[in-house]
Amino acid sequence: MTLFNDKTANLSRRRLLKGMGACAALPLLGGLFPKSALANAISTALDQFTTLVPAQKGILTGAHWGAFEAIVEDGRMVRVQPVADDPAPNDLIDMAPYQVHAKNRIKYPMVRKSWLEHGPGASPELRGADEWVRVSWDQAIDLVAGEIKRVQSQFGPQAIHAGSYGWKSVGLFHNSRTLLHRLMNLSGGFTGYAGDYSTGAAQVIMSHVMGSIEVYEQQTAWPNVVEHAELVVLWGVNAQVTLKNSWNMPDHEGQAGFQALKEKGTRVISIDPVYNETAKLLGAEWLAPNAYTDVAMMLGVAHSLYSAKKHDQAFLDRYTSGFDQFLDYLLGKTDGQPKSAEWAAAICGVEAGQITQLALDMAAKRTMIMAGWGMQRQHHGEQPNWMLVTLAAMLGQIGLPGGGFGFSYHYSSGGSPTAKGGILSGISAGDAPKNSPAPIPVARIADCLANPGKTIDFNGRKVTYPDIKLVYVAGGNPFHHHQDTNNLLQAWRRPETVIVHEPYWTATAKHADIVLPVTTSYERNDLEMGGDYSQRYVFPMHQCVPPQFEARNDFDIFRAVAAKLGMEEAYTEGKDETLWLKQMYDAMALQARGAKVALPPFTMFWESNNYVRFPVPEANKQWIRHGDFRENPLLNPLGTPSGKIEIFSNTIARMGYADCAGHAKWFEPKEWKQGPAAAQYPLSLNTSHPTQRLHSQLDNTPLRDKFAVADREAIMIHPDDAKARGIADGDLVRAFNDRGQILVGALISKDVRPGVVRICEGAWFDPAEPGKVGALCKNGNVNCLTFDEGSSSLAQGNCGHMAQLQIEKFAGTAPANTAHAVPANA
Repeated sequence: MTLFNDKTANLSRRRLLKGMGACAALPLLGGLFPKSALANAISTALDQFTTLVPAQKGILTGAHWGAFEAIVEDGRMVRVQPVADDPAPNDLIDMAPYQVHAKNRIKYPMVRKSWLEHGPGASPELRGADEWVRVSWDQAIDLVAGEIKRVQSQFGPQAIHAGSYGWKSVGLFHNSRTLLHRLMNLSGGFTGYAGDYSTGAAQVIMSHVMGSIEVYEQQTAWPNVVEHAELVVLWGVNAQVTLKNSWNMPDHEGQAGFQALKEKGTRVISIDPVYNETAKLLGAEWLAPNAYTDVAMMLGVAHSLYSAKKHDQAFLDRYTSGFDQFLDYLLGKTDGQPKSAEWAAAICGVEAGQITQLALDMAAKRTMIMAGWGMQRQHHGEQPNWMLVTLAAMLGQIGLPGGGFGFSYHYSSGGSPTAKGGILSGISAGDAPKNSPAPIPVARIADCLANPGKTIDFNGRKVTYPDIKLVYVAGGNPFHHHQDTNNLLQAWRRPETVIVHEPYWTATAKHADIVLPVTTSYERNDLEMGGDYSQRYVFPMHQCVPPQFEARNDFDIFRAVAAKLGMEEAYTEGKDETLWLKQMYDAMALQARGAKVALPPFTMFWESNNYVRFPVPEANKQWIRHGDFRENPLLNPLGTPSGKIEIFSNTIARMGYADCAGHAKWFEPKEWKQGPAAAQYPLSLNTSHPTQRLHSQLDNTPLRDKFAVADREAIMIHPDDAKARGIADGDLVRAFNDRGQILVGALISKDVRPGVVRICEGAWFDPAEPGKVGALCKNGNVNCLTFDEGSSSLAQGNCGHMAQLQIEKFAGTAPANTAHAVPANA
């Protein structure tokens, strides 16, 4: 394959003009030569345009887990192959044919029988257990448009929740969430959401502390980290799992970065209750604190730094605000309790000597602290991120090569050096109407549905829940990602109508009133960027197979609904799929031209079945996060009120929240090893991301054969905890607490700390008695056990990473797992 290389960034004006001249003649080739010949011709003129090797004859497309070529025979996708320059091809791409041809595809528009016969609000307790009735597309569109019009006119836009939170599918045009919001904005508005489940607590607190959300920002570039970091501390990070997937198409450069650390022999310490896959890859030293006690451990490290006079006072004086107020807390002047290593050890379970040594090691070496997101998906989840930044500030290495902290090295290849070229923009959701309803915190949806009129605190303001009559979901799966599934089940009965777009019979689809079958990304055309942080690739996503059964694209569905509402022209702007894609590409190519990177016209790009790879400037490979701030904090201030790192925030302190003070501190969580619930439920839950899925996506594929135990989601149990309960490896286990009960398969391992169990999120909800609150989930959906409360009054983030529970060997005949079954009459 001929790839774009960095020398292309210095194309002379003469060569650029020559290349453009060569391209000018190429439109004539499109109908005369096969795509491979066309691609070769373009590649001859433009180095940044790749050429597929002759053996590759697939259709180029991709997914959250990677770009690939689909091999299609007789109208069926039969296999795939990764693009040639993927540094870490992901075997999840092999599941694409099973996604298209899944046994539980929704084939036709379906309506819940009670709702169809008796109208909106009929028998909501039967959601998930009612019969289904097949209807025509015309009738389905009439019903959807009628509901939008009815609710808008009778109750107003605040009564429609069109959150559609979730990972959807890749593709910037067929972005189901944006397409839905576009329709709702045109039809009068809707109640949306603020924040996300991934980083709900962190993004709010970091905005106050660092002046940006940090968790999605570019990180110090990997080449710089590999060259300069002498110690890497992974705090709650399992990048080998989470880097498999990206929001766009992954470039997988993050995995190459971790591999480079291993090859160099950089010392790595992993702090996590589980000795995870990343720690094993890197041969990391393992410190295993009690679950949910990271803040206490960090405070112990900070106290040790200060006591040994290893903190960087000069950095604190110049670059931070409010350290003295935090110091009074750290030394115990405000509450009589110094946060010493001994104090921390009694809480976190890591020996005081290890805590002190960690502090000394971090101060003695150029240290990069890479933090995960799990520890902020907890009660008081704002505190770990705030405390970690405070600790990094005390070390004084923020803004130095290979030093400081980073919150997205484990996500979408944060730290992959940024390329120079153009950036694709997708279809717009349009402008919200005047006086549109205020959004609600995303993780408070069940609370909102169940308690209309309730007022909560949220980041310094008050939010009053609307009375939601219509829920519209496209590209999301609330019955996977929301906590306390049984509580959600009850709240889900409050709306009069639930509409869902889905390719498959997920639990969310089964609990809807109107279900519309939509295409997978392999059944339509689209465009997508590759590399969330590098923005290095532009991929065409060619339709591989026809829409299956009666599935339609979201755009076509919403266009039809818009036509019924009398606004089709406003929705489509007179453009079909092809014209939208051309417009997106042309705008991106114009940006690239400004960066002196030439691209072929859209038609040639599309017909050649190839992708663009932009150059990465050498300077970008050494980019340092907050380097400019460190160099001159007056000219490059942070976006905080002080322009500095706010170790103490006057803004937060003035809010007066009892559960979030003006500086980072230890708050005892609602549930943990030493809490009152532990007497009945002694095991602490760790909810990790799955290795063979993206959240709930791909749970209905043969990948289950790689991770399922006893045909259920696995639960990792320490041998001591298993032995005390008579549980053997492979046994069927009932995990339970006051909120719910699930069946899981025992995976006995010393890789988890005693007293902690790990269950991956993403298993499809499969109640033994559909519609019954508290029924046993036969597939192991972990959110049946988690609690649905906001992290604090500040961020109202979710607490999906924590819960106390008990386990026992399951007695009796194992029930059949029907999580992926099609409803009997659907």
